[in-house]
Amino acid sequence: MEPLPDLQSQPDNRRLAIDRVGVKGIRYPIVVKDRSRGLQRTVASINMYVNLPHHFKGTHMSRFLEVLAEHDEAISVDSLPDLLEKVRERLTAEEAHIELEFPYFLRKSAPVSGAAALMDYQVRFIGTLGNQGYQMILEVLVPVTTLCPCSREISERGAHNQRSHVTVRLRFNRFVWVEEIIEQVEANASCQLYPVLKRPDEKYVTERAYDNPRFVEDMVRSVAADLENDTRISWFSVAAENFESIHNHSAYAFIDSGREPKSS
Repeated sequence: MEPLPDLQSQPDNRRLAIDRVGVKGIRYPIVVKDRSRGLQRTVASINMYVNLPHHFKGTHMSRFLEVLAEHDEAISVDSLPDLLEKVRERLTAEEAHIELEFPYFLRKSAPVSGAAALMDYQVRFIGTLGNQGYQMILEVLVPVTTLCPCSREISERGAHNQRSHVTVRLRFNRFVWVEEIIEQVEANASCQLYPVLKRPDEKYVTERAYDNPRFVEDMVRSVAADLENDTRISWFSVAAENFESIHNHSAYAFIDSGREPKSS
């Protein structure tokens, strides 16, 4: 066959480099470490990018999928540096980036009845390989309950509460379990969430939240204080969003440890 033209490799005269170009929304099986079961198999939505020098018109999108397809089975966090190196080589790039977002499941038992079921948490791994070496960020989103201290203080009966999302991002120099981050966040909430609640459990979580009121500011400060004392963690950020039950808006707070430059 006569070779087909390769337009992506042609020059571009606008002299504008592109920071990230690639593919998004690839669904692929992955394997992650599970503290109680050893390994957990799940499915990730994957984004893959490279930087594009100003003199190239475009990148070869199919090559991202080709590198991924070389992993016949599920990919793992341990395999990410090797995968990114192959992407960088295959696309002649200085930097390669990957983001994996997936549901992570824990079996949780209700606090009184013991009724058990799986509960999902949203987790992301963000990996970058460039001239400075390999770096990875772990992100965990933990849903919890918070109860308003002001509402409890001024009300004769009850207090308003809400479901909250606490997002922790971190870099670590020694291994950190996803479960550890979940437990730290839940310990600092008014009450944690459970997949199944019977009536005795509902009584417990209602009273537990009432006894442990938290502002959104309390959440980020308490979680950040725990992370600050963990010598395995070199950088972190904590964000909390309360989906208010008495407002049509959310309350939000954010802390960045600032010990390392921010990434994607």
